[in-house]
Amino acid sequence: MKKLTPMMKQYFEIKEKYKDCILFFRLGDFYEMFFDDAIIASRVLEITLTGRECGFDEKAPMCGVPYHSSNAYISTLIRNGYKVAICEQTEDASKSKGIVKREVVKIISPGTIMDDSILNNKENNYLMSITFNDTSASISYVDISTGDLSCTFIDRSMLYEEIIKVKPTEIIYSSQTTEDRLKLICDQNNIFLNENSTKYYSTDSSILSKYFDESYLLNVGILDKIEIKYSLIGLLNYIYNTQRQVASNINKINYYNSLDYMCLDVFTRRNLELTETLRSKEKKGSLIHVLDKTSTGMGSRLLKKYVDEPLINKASIQERLDLVDELVKDYNLREDISSELKNIYDIERLCGKIAFENINPKEIINLKKSISRIPKIKHIISNSECIHLKKLSEKMDELSDIYNFINDAILDEPSVTLKDGNIIRSSFSDEVRELRDLSKNGTHLIKEIESRERLKTGIKSLKVGFNRVFGYYIEITNSNLKQFELPSEYIRKQTLSNAERFITLELKEIEEKILNAEEKIKELEYQLFLDIRSRIYKNINRIQLVAKVIAKIDVLISLSQVAYENNYCKPTLNTDGNLTIIDGRHPVIEKLINEENFVPNTTNLNTSDCSICIITGPNMAGKSTYMRQVALITLLAHIGSFVPAKEANISIVDRIFTRVGASDDLSQGQSTFMVEMTEVSHILKTATKNSLVILDEVGRGTSTYDGLSLAWSIVEYISNNIGCKTLFATHYHELTVLEKNLSGVKNYSVAVEENGEDIIFLRKIVEGGADKSYGIHVAKLADLPDEIIKRASEILNKLEQSNINHAPHDFSSATIEAAFTKESVVNEQISFYDTNPLLKEIVSLDIVNMTPIEALNTLYKIQGKAKSMEMI
Repeated sequence: MKKLTPMMKQYFEIKEKYKDCILFFRLGDFYEMFFDDAIIASRVLEITLTGRECGFDEKAPMCGVPYHSSNAYISTLIRNGYKVAICEQTEDASKSKGIVKREVVKIISPGTIMDDSILNNKENNYLMSITFNDTSASISYVDISTGDLSCTFIDRSMLYEEIIKVKPTEIIYSSQTTEDRLKLICDQNNIFLNENSTKYYSTDSSILSKYFDESYLLNVGILDKIEIKYSLIGLLNYIYNTQRQVASNINKINYYNSLDYMCLDVFTRRNLELTETLRSKEKKGSLIHVLDKTSTGMGSRLLKKYVDEPLINKASIQERLDLVDELVKDYNLREDISSELKNIYDIERLCGKIAFENINPKEIINLKKSISRIPKIKHIISNSECIHLKKLSEKMDELSDIYNFINDAILDEPSVTLKDGNIIRSSFSDEVRELRDLSKNGTHLIKEIESRERLKTGIKSLKVGFNRVFGYYIEITNSNLKQFELPSEYIRKQTLSNAERFITLELKEIEEKILNAEEKIKELEYQLFLDIRSRIYKNINRIQLVAKVIAKIDVLISLSQVAYENNYCKPTLNTDGNLTIIDGRHPVIEKLINEENFVPNTTNLNTSDCSICIITGPNMAGKSTYMRQVALITLLAHIGSFVPAKEANISIVDRIFTRVGASDDLSQGQSTFMVEMTEVSHILKTATKNSLVILDEVGRGTSTYDGLSLAWSIVEYISNNIGCKTLFATHYHELTVLEKNLSGVKNYSVAVEENGEDIIFLRKIVEGGADKSYGIHVAKLADLPDEIIKRASEILNKLEQSNINHAPHDFSSATIEAAFTKESVVNEQISFYDTNPLLKEIVSLDIVNMTPIEALNTLYKIQGKAKSMEMI
């Protein structure tokens, strides 16, 4: 084996430090990858794999990408779950002796990406840091592209709900190992769990002083909060150690208590389809899709934050509602502001690019264009009658000094690339102006020198010429040399057969200026641009504050526009526990079927006689839609939005829970019924009297006896132990007897119009319980074969006439009520099971704790026993 080449030795020394990254190794105008990195990259990026002599017996696998177009390739690798270490030449190759010095200048991972081609301008790209304690956890998270930094300290049991709410793209953590559940949460939600983050996760607290003044930290109170401090320190050190710089756009800490916001667990977020649909995982068809009429990326991200974090402080909610109310009432104001907002770029992310020194001249002009709209927006608002909006707009700095500075310095249509020149106005720099004049007027200057030298020497045929070997020269014929005396500053350069060529110091200076003008202009403009960027950098805090106000105005405009277009009402808020919605509508579904075709429904939940509504009626009749719309209307009110209803008086709730639909979690060996019971268990353990609970068809995943018993018991438990506002939809219409047995329980059902064998779902929720399930009617609507419908009807008639509907199997309301009041009936049921061993075995099964395999084996054995029995 040959000795490694110096370059490959350097490569291996650097790669050894970054084993968990794809190393982009700079060679000239390319980033090259070698060995395993090259094999991976060639496959993922679909580029050619070649080889290079490295000192081994075989060539090193190699592939590369042009450095000027590397962002697209890096983004592809990040999307495919890889980290990339950027290794640059850190000295001028022409001035170095031996191998050029190289080092890694940046590590790019999902949470530190800055490339517009991979970032979603409507969503934040959070990097989250977690520090684990015995029973608690502290988390800090930041979007380095916007500088949005938050931190909190929570109970360990709430950690995963907080992760789902924030939904970071990458998680780093302090410990050497982590929980299996954290890995599962990350896998299920497409979050990159950086298991090598401890390498950069330092506990060096000096990093805080690089980002914040001590007075600011004391004011925020972070220094006193040890648990939070260390997750924040770890986060900032990770950014500093991977990005190799302090980012000035990270200059504010949003310290919050998670209890200040309504808590929404993963099931509720998923079931209510707040930001993406349940099936397709797309934004279209979700609540945010209906609400988002924003004009800027900043506004869109803030609106998503509002939906993810509903407020529970009445005064804060009311403040937002009042702002929206002012805009709903003023159509012209909305339109005028919107027209200005549409011309504002993503100022937050432009600040991020300035902070990380990767903004281009075109983007600086976009910042200038955005700033130019601020005075107009303030003027529009100041001329309105909106008191609350005026107070908000007063916080906007017009940034006129920054606008004027950029306008004076940067061309209106500059080059996108920094080193291509055509960036700086000639009026901004005398040197730039002179060099441009030289570049454009070089021929004219040479002619001027030629004329002057003719007058000086008296030689009319003297000429100034140029060639690539000698550059500019003065040529005089031999005959003229004999007649005239030449100036002393003429230096002989070349002898020809009939002439001599001379140079002067002046001519050479002009030559150098002319020939190097273009290159010098580019170098000078580049340096001037860095100075301009640095000056703007120092004002990032001011610009960010303006961006936040613009984002808020954008959100308010969006919410008011949606309210106006869709006939929403301003909700009234209360803390009395009463929830009244008059003619409420589902905000998403009404858009799909048109508002005029949607059947509105009224809801009355209170703390006296109706805290639990048991809703019965056939499937497909609209129970789930109705319950979801109540939850969504409640949530909309808590984010400060108008709601789809004629009137709404909404009680402040601490949490909304939903258990809707059926799903398996086969990766964890959990059946549909196990998932259902797990979700219900979570609700019953966590809900308070101030919560809103939506339960849909609980118990249907098991046998009729088990399901009905569980549903009955769950309603009792909520009534007796929690007392929260609850909508409980069920196909067990036998539960309607609970209205008589439990205070606060009321029966409602979906109205159905029967016409012979046909039914019409009226989609209207009315008082009173249903006494039919209409299952066969629904099957008919689903267009099952007539033969099946006919046979099912025959079987149903026989079952209704047989003993299956009589004691001890009688599931009529009267019999069930008696079963819960008369011990004799219970004893009769027990004796019945004792006489039927197979039934006794089935009833005694512990279904909830069975694995899917155990359940299948048990079912197989029971089937065998049943087949061996004489069937009647």
